[in-house]
Amino acid sequence: MSNLKEFPIVPLRRFLKHSLEILKNPLPFHHENFTNLGDTFRLKIGFKNSVVFSRDAAFLQYVLQKNQRNYTKSKIQTEDLAKYVGRGLLTSEGALWKQQRKLIQPAFHKKQLSNLLETMVAVISEELQNIVTERPFPIFEVYNNLAFQVVAKSLFSGGVSEIQIKRLQHITEEAQKMLVRELRQPYLNWWFRASGKLQKHLELTLEARAILKDLVTSRKESGQREDDLLDMLLDARYEDGSAMDEEQLIDELLILFVAGHETTSNALTFTTQLLAKHISYQTKISEELKTAKQNTTSLMELLRAMPVTTSVIEESLRLYPPVYFIDRVNIEKDEFNGVALKKGTSLLFAVHEIHKSARYWENPLLFNPNRFVNRKHSEYASFYFPFGAGPRMCIGNNFAMYEMILTVATLCENFSIKEHTTPIEINPLITLKPKNAILEFEKKA
Repeated sequence: MSNLKEFPIVPLRRFLKHSLEILKNPLPFHHENFTNLGDTFRLKIGFKNSVVFSRDAAFLQYVLQKNQRNYTKSKIQTEDLAKYVGRGLLTSEGALWKQQRKLIQPAFHKKQLSNLLETMVAVISEELQNIVTERPFPIFEVYNNLAFQVVAKSLFSGGVSEIQIKRLQHITEEAQKMLVRELRQPYLNWWFRASGKLQKHLELTLEARAILKDLVTSRKESGQREDDLLDMLLDARYEDGSAMDEEQLIDELLILFVAGHETTSNALTFTTQLLAKHISYQTKISEELKTAKQNTTSLMELLRAMPVTTSVIEESLRLYPPVYFIDRVNIEKDEFNGVALKKGTSLLFAVHEIHKSARYWENPLLFNPNRFVNRKHSEYASFYFPFGAGPRMCIGNNFAMYEMILTVATLCENFSIKEHTTPIEINPLITLKPKNAILEFEKKA
């Protein structure tokens, strides 16, 4: 591999010069580097450390699918995030991940998820009542609460109290804020440890684990079945017939809370902002829902009868993917497109850049849900990654899509949405979060 090329390099001095800007929002810095250096470059973040950034969809597909056995998740997830949420499906690797994926996958099959749709509808209807009309209103908190309630009640049915839900929500959000500071200010990690800030957040995580343990214990002692996600996880058995031990179950529950609500609330907020800018789609969605309700009483059939709503959400996920970076590290040395990849190279793929690249999309900055209507997924799967790709594609993608379709349809059925703040602003943390999402809602008669 000695004759192979090297990626263009962004020197350490440039990284340090822009460190404060990167702390607030790293995306403009990375976009400028892509513009100047091409679709893949190496960023020096220390005298010995560097990260390869790429917006090459073929490179990402190679890593996630074609040669996925040689790539593992980075320390960001397997260590940094894992210390807050444990070693569950999102943060585990190797044999543990394979074992857990095989065990948990059946709980997220469409047939099983159909049992949760009534719960989703009830939560959505209740939470959307918290929208304030006839004045500027920040919508994100409604969706944040809605998504967390959907996860909590899909997991625990009626066995979880509002106090427990609010506390779990607070802890997961505080842990994320701390992790962002650790990742963007690695030079302050010594202070986070010395000041007790890190320990404080780790103790909060222990509190969350204790809450979840109490909920699991209560379910087991009750002897009642709710046919929710918790029952499915308690019923799951490994090949030897054994069940998950309690600590592993708590890890998986924590990760479902973290991954199951954050990305959905972000996506719903961005989708609603886009609907405020493109009012005709509000009408299309409400009419589509009305027709679907006339033709079926089955929620699963109703979801299948909502192609316009689905395409609006898919286009929103293209423009504002909540998981806007995907990280990997190669286990053994490799090469791609004539460029050497030393063993242990840190890779960060900019999904938001791929989704807005003119290489892959016609008029990429234009909101156009029609690009997803009447097209097979295979037509754009090689450059569309809202839920990742390959064996580690998000296990909850159907759950999330069902929740978003039902929420957006119910919203457009009951409200008219108008712009208040423009343009759409972003806050890139662990996920791509909305910022200043203030809209005006009018209740329909």
